[in-house]
Amino acid sequence: QVQLVESGGGLVQAGGSLRLSCAASGHTFSSYVMGWFRQAPGKEREFAAAVSRGGGSTYYADSVKGRFTISRDNVKNTVYMQVNSPKPGDTDVYYCAASASAWYGDGMTGATRYLYWGRGTQVTVSS
Repeated sequence: QVQLVESGGGLVQAGGSLRLSCAASGHTFSSYVMGWFRQAPGKEREFAAAVSRGGGSTYYADSVKGRFTISRDNVKNTVYMQVNSPKPGDTDVYYCAASASAWYGDGMTGATRYLYWGRGTQVTVSS
């Protein structure tokens, strides 16, 4: 069992930046591929980014590539998402998730690959 708690969300101006964090507890954090998803009201949860167990490989959705950076610290049991140059369309609830699967790169985009989920943190981007 893994417990995930997101933080760092809030109100940010378009073109600004913020960093989301997700603290994990309960099991060996480094055993899991970690991902960030996002969801707007009335829409399906959407993949944003994933990072491999050791942090050496990452994969991004086209919508965030070049603006968002996922990373992890296996000593601190935390995964991060640096959000740069956000747009109003990035306004969503952001969730982190843990997957026990092997690293599949573009195969990590499906929500069903992930076993554990946090409760989310709201990000609101003002224009």
